[in-house]
Amino acid sequence: MRHRIHPATSSLPKAIRSTAAALALLAAGSVHARAQDAAPLNAAPLNSGSLAQAMPFVGTQQPAGLAAPKVGAPTPLTPGGRANPGDPHAILPQPPPGKAAIGMSARFGSADPLVPRGLVWRIFADRPEASGAYPLVAEAAEPAPVFFLSPGGYVVHVSYGLASVARRIVVGDDSRREQIIMAAGAVELKSDVNDKPIPLEKISYDIFEGSFLQGRASSRPFFRGASSGDLIILPAGDYYVVSTYGDGNAVIQADIAVAAGKVTDATLHHRAAEVTLRLVQAKGGEPLPNTQWSVLSPGGDAIKESSGASPAFVLAEGRYQAIARYAGKTYSKEFDVESGKDGPVEVILGEQITAPATPQADTGSGMDGSGDGDLGVSAEGSGD
Repeated sequence: MRHRIHPATSSLPKAIRSTAAALALLAAGSVHARAQDAAPLNAAPLNSGSLAQAMPFVGTQQPAGLAAPKVGAPTPLTPGGRANPGDPHAILPQPPPGKAAIGMSARFGSADPLVPRGLVWRIFADRPEASGAYPLVAEAAEPAPVFFLSPGGYVVHVSYGLASVARRIVVGDDSRREQIIMAAGAVELKSDVNDKPIPLEKISYDIFEGSFLQGRASSRPFFRGASSGDLIILPAGDYYVVSTYGDGNAVIQADIAVAAGKVTDATLHHRAAEVTLRLVQAKGGEPLPNTQWSVLSPGGDAIKESSGASPAFVLAEGRYQAIARYAGKTYSKEFDVESGKDGPVEVILGEQITAPATPQADTGSGMDGSGDGDLGVSAEGSGD
């Protein structure tokens, strides 16, 4: 299914939660979006990306297909000099003899706020050792660190969530500021059914680069297995989200746009319900154990298979057929799934139909049975 997201900008900043590291408050505000159905972090831990991929350094490290982040030009500043108002290094400290003070900071954009926290900085020599490795000279996890560096060439690698930038600098005798543009934003995902939130443990998301609606989507996930409420920092750009509810066929997709310095809050609306299959001797009776189950689409395609007395499936809204195999006999029943209406589907023992070789071959008629419409799953028996 295809789903559109309609953004609207909020004037209030949104706090970002984290379990692994302190992530930034994206001070430029938040973007709220909702995905409409046509037919939800513990924040992601800081990820500096693969340093090996940043070698040799080409200035940026980012997913393919996204515009390269812009890098601000260095601003010379002698010790004791003053920077522009609002810059973090108004006065640089006096460096030790033979070194220069390099004040580093990052902004979401040239006219956007500074990134206040959540940055991880690493300084490498720009020439490899005999082993081929680039020596790590210094590192910091501050929003605006000052590095005391000897004259020479270096590569600055800064990461923010899943976004990162690499930049080569040359240090001379004079101290100065270096400011990097970190074109990154964040997305927080949630899902519901009929405006009722789906439990966290029953929903997951995969994030892909590109646009599903425009047919320019990556086939490999950029971020896999996010949960509702996860807040994920990404390079600014277009993405699409695949939301999976349960382990059946309740899967929807939605395009999202991640803007630099903003949080995109997206809610995806599923049309699905959780059904519990029961083979019983009479309506409302105890389910029989050791039953083999298959759920088929109207065209006979297998949707889900399981075994047990009362397996539960999350299914997208629509019509299905349940096949129950018990004690050498096979029973079938058609039933309808209505969005948001969870409940049991009961197959009642009765006429035996010939056991098929595969679930797709089930063409016989089954025994009359009844689902509980009040519980949200209506069913029709396929008796003769």
